[in-house]
Amino acid sequence: MRLQQPDFRFAKFTSVALQLTGAVMEEEPLWPREAGRYVSERSRDVRVCAEGVQRVAKMLYDLRHSEVLTARGWSLMNPLAPPPGGDAALNWLLVVDTMNFSFWPDDLDKQCEVTYKGKMYTGYMTLCAAITRALDEGVPITDPDYFSKISLEDLARVLRSDTEVPMPMLAERLKALTEVGQALLKHSGSGSGSFRSFLEPCGNDALKMVQRVVELLPSYRDEAVYEGRRVALYKRAQILVAEVGCVLEAGGEAPISGMDQLTMFADYRVPQALVHLGVLKYSDDLMNALKRGEMLSSGDRREVEIRGCSIDAVEQIKEHLLQLVAQSDGEVCHINSALIDFYLWPYAKEHHKEMAHIPIHHTRCIYY
Repeated sequence: MRLQQPDFRFAKFTSVALQLTGAVMEEEPLWPREAGRYVSERSRDVRVCAEGVQRVAKMLYDLRHSEVLTARGWSLMNPLAPPPGGDAALNWLLVVDTMNFSFWPDDLDKQCEVTYKGKMYTGYMTLCAAITRALDEGVPITDPDYFSKISLEDLARVLRSDTEVPMPMLAERLKALTEVGQALLKHSGSGSGSFRSFLEPCGNDALKMVQRVVELLPSYRDEAVYEGRRVALYKRAQILVAEVGCVLEAGGEAPISGMDQLTMFADYRVPQALVHLGVLKYSDDLMNALKRGEMLSSGDRREVEIRGCSIDAVEQIKEHLLQLVAQSDGEVCHINSALIDFYLWPYAKEHHKEMAHIPIHHTRCIYY
């Protein structure tokens, strides 16, 4: 099943012209599911392997009754998040996901670390630990009135590392965070700054939430041009909406509709897991380039192929899983691509030693 283009339109940025080989393009982007399929069908250096798709679908079938493949699974994956439900949890999610990008270290032996309640965290979890630590210290970091005008010095204090290596891209995180804070104050009901209020016009619809986020919060517009088409990957926008859905449902609120229309969240860690599991296959040229440590710029053809094929691969896994459940159990399966991603990301972290020979791709950008 392919992602149907939403009925709504991108009012404020679809008219922005993109230059490609001297021509002006003004078309709307393919949304992530269609974008993933489009890239996968044309990819030169990455391909989706049917055998691996079937193998992982069977692995997930065996876990279909496990809590790790439910909305509760996200909370299990992230113990630093506030208790599910309530505006405080939603504002925490927005702050974290707004700065959720580019944690990989230039030197694996020297990286940013944050210790919280006696436990040391690296990578994405340094951000979660830092935000929760700041709240404990009385810093209102999830209040838009505060973070819409936070200074670089104050943000550096919030995100301080417990090593000599600072969190990367601090200036970019500041820009994204203050921009989101200002938009939240402007576009939420009565200027309350509540993320819940910001989402109210979406009517509890996941795709409309993604659309509103990418329309009004520019740092979330994760798009590229591939083989003549604008493709939307929307990693952070989709993970934000998926996490909102998980937090609300885990907190006893009504599920968000249309969650099955979200795709996986194309980053650098899940593709590594998909290669390890035999779902993705890189060409020798790409694998050698990654092993040499070659940096891929955001929008590089190979970078878009890694991310686009990852999206399509998880869509294929999901479809095969749904078929397995229908054929074997005679039931309708409600496991979606977001929940599969929420399983694969911690899987990659847990099996990092087994996957050490598979390089992740390195792209410094604000999108993931």
